[in-house]
Amino acid sequence: MGNTHYGRQSFRLEKPAVIAGWASVAGKKESEGPLAKYFDISQKDSYFGEKTWEQAESKMQQLALDTLVQKTGISKNDIDVAFSGDLLNQCIGSSFPLKNTGVPHLGLYGACSTMAEGLLMASMAIGGGFADKAVAMTSSHFASSERQYRFPLGYGGQRTPTAQWTVTGAGAALVTADGNGPKIDKCTIGTVVDLGILDANNMGAAMAPAALSTIRQHFEDFSNSPNDYDLIVTGDLGQLGKDILLTMAQKEGLEIGGKLTDCGTFVFDTLKQDVHSGGSGCGCSAITLCGYLLSKLKSGKLKSILFCGTGALLSPTSSQQGLPIPGVCHAVSIQGGK
Repeated sequence: MGNTHYGRQSFRLEKPAVIAGWASVAGKKESEGPLAKYFDISQKDSYFGEKTWEQAESKMQQLALDTLVQKTGISKNDIDVAFSGDLLNQCIGSSFPLKNTGVPHLGLYGACSTMAEGLLMASMAIGGGFADKAVAMTSSHFASSERQYRFPLGYGGQRTPTAQWTVTGAGAALVTADGNGPKIDKCTIGTVVDLGILDANNMGAAMAPAALSTIRQHFEDFSNSPNDYDLIVTGDLGQLGKDILLTMAQKEGLEIGGKLTDCGTFVFDTLKQDVHSGGSGCGCSAITLCGYLLSKLKSGKLKSILFCGTGALLSPTSSQQGLPIPGVCHAVSIQGGK
């Protein structure tokens, strides 16, 4: 199996890689939202039986991987490589669950774009013949993210209207050379885009330019259009970032209205749940994809989506130093059916 480079940033798989299975783990608030019935595991305990929120996040990825293995009937010894990442320092949420498992691991940091980046890297590994079975996996946890990026929860700080709610959840997908399931046929690697957004509570605005850049480049590289997809799914701009993306695209003559949706507006009921601008975090796009979207693609209710993971590339240090927030977006074209 091989792959062919297209245009400036894209590649097409000569033989599409197969998403042979997927699993999702969701927290309490997420399990009260509109996608609840699509999650494999729903947990009311935010600690997931562990002592700290960071350990809870590692437990979520472990549960996602264990569930994936159980659902697909493979063993961990069958996995050639796992691509995983999270939002925590040194990505401990992803590396700790793989301790002593013998699973070859390549750690990723794409912030909230990590699920798309993992699928892209897994399809590269499959397409290049470097692996037969690859796992893409990621997670986020509301409390661990708040502790690292903003304020301790006990501080009781006010959230601005542009703020998003970090999803407590984890998702894992098995990408294979052969088999049944939705197929990855082409991908576009994003570039880092910085338009000078400084507000860490307005990450949708920071990521929207990167989303536009990648979506536009995808259509340019493959000479296709939004009409080739049932949905263009970003994750996770939230409601404000989605609106900004639509406005920017319209000014450039790129008509994605009616096709565009966002995982951050999908995973919560923004009218009934107090999440301000919507969901965020690596787990947001992970559980939306590995719960809802892949199920719809497998059943044929969706025929084709462009999954565009978006990430805000900030750290506590960069924010404290007054630096702007660059964004990145990676696009993965997924075809439905068996």
